[in-house]
Amino acid sequence: MNIGLIAHDAKKKLMQNFCIAYRGILSKNDLYATGTTGRLIEEVTNLSVHKYLPGHLGGSQQVQAQIENNEMDLLIFLRDPLSAKSHEPSISDIVRMCDSYNVPVATNLATAELLIKALDRGDLEWREAYR
Repeated sequence: MNIGLIAHDAKKKLMQNFCIAYRGILSKNDLYATGTTGRLIEEVTNLSVHKYLPGHLGGSQQVQAQIENNEMDLLIFLRDPLSAKSHEPSISDIVRMCDSYNVPVATNLATAELLIKALDRGDLEWREAYR
């Protein structure tokens, strides 16, 4: 499955820790991330991550294009609702895209853990048929 990973600046360390904790599950899938987030994940996990541009330089639009082309099966976007900066990717556009194309999306750690465990159990295999 294709998994997208995006994190606002204040959540990048949390994303790294999430990827360390679920490295075994993530390693069985294809990972896509905005530039800085992808680099940080690779540094701590040695997972292979396809890196787009940094989110504020067009990376979030590249993820959206992948969603529009039905090439994304799951998105984890750890957002900072309290201090998101204007240069960081917009969550509303990406969530709207996920809603339009039936892509499960997590915007916080609790939901991310639920989705990654569901992926491991095979609960998201319907995405294969959907494609």
